[in-house]
Amino acid sequence: MKAAVIYKKGELPKYAEFAEPIVQNENEVLISVKAVAITNLDKGIVSGDHYSSGHENQNGIVIGSDAIGLLENGTRVYARGISGTIAEKAIVEKNRMVPLPEEISDAIAASMPNAVAGSAMALRFRAKIEPGETVLINGATGFTGQMAIQIAKHYGAKKIIVTGRNEKILQSLLELGADEIISLKQDDKVILAQLKLIQQNTPIDIILDYLWGHSAELIFSFLKGKGNFTHHVRYVSIGAMSGDSIQLSAAILRSVDLQLSGSGLGSWTKDEVKLLFSEILPEIFVLAAQNKLKVNIETIPLVDIEEMWNAEVPDGKRLVVMV
Repeated sequence: MKAAVIYKKGELPKYAEFAEPIVQNENEVLISVKAVAITNLDKGIVSGDHYSSGHENQNGIVIGSDAIGLLENGTRVYARGISGTIAEKAIVEKNRMVPLPEEISDAIAASMPNAVAGSAMALRFRAKIEPGETVLINGATGFTGQMAIQIAKHYGAKKIIVTGRNEKILQSLLELGADEIISLKQDDKVILAQLKLIQQNTPIDIILDYLWGHSAELIFSFLKGKGNFTHHVRYVSIGAMSGDSIQLSAAILRSVDLQLSGSGLGSWTKDEVKLLFSEILPEIFVLAAQNKLKVNIETIPLVDIEEMWNAEVPDGKRLVVMV
């Protein structure tokens, strides 16, 4: 079969011939792959930078962690891969499959699950969002941030504040449901003034952070209390696009009613992952099929995988490989 293969971490994936995977037990099933999204998670695993990266194999490894594909009986599903998924065939887990509505395309369906997991899991299980709450999304101009806006609105958020550096995309986020935008290109003092004004008028309940780095330091500094009672804030770290480390004063943790947690592979419980596949993803796929969610995608054929792997995808789009 044809597949996207890496032979050494850090190298570009190659379009190559590779042995078809073989089902090993009753909990696995073979699918014919139709579409696979390229996510930051996949890129981190391929480069070896992500904490879930596995060992190298001199015979090569097929890349990709999930897929849209067809079962032998023709049922179209989204599924998590056991073998690499950017290939004509892949082995997937039977208990991590979601049948798809007829109205949703392969490409759109493929683009969504990683972003849904990167937003809905944080909102539901770490932040425990309630209708009427105010949500700040730090780094909302990427694909997952755009999805987070729409899912937060779907879950009942009253007000959504978004940050980012791409001012063109920031403006477009108002059409997705954002109520207020903060450009991270501004001076730190201006950003802090905006955050403080927002906090005075509409106290922030939930912060989803896809950036970490300096912008996270700014957010923590504006949350710092002065010895009075403070508003309860649930801060969830999801990504680190602006740097993996920050300076965090202990005084901030002591001076504000702050819940700090992370959402990602390894942090979710088995029950939470079950709900992702049994409730969250099916609901979101239906919303997309009904045109109630907007996604921006760009598709490429499998043969172009090496050329397009590091391509700059504009305007917060997700790159989807069509097999």
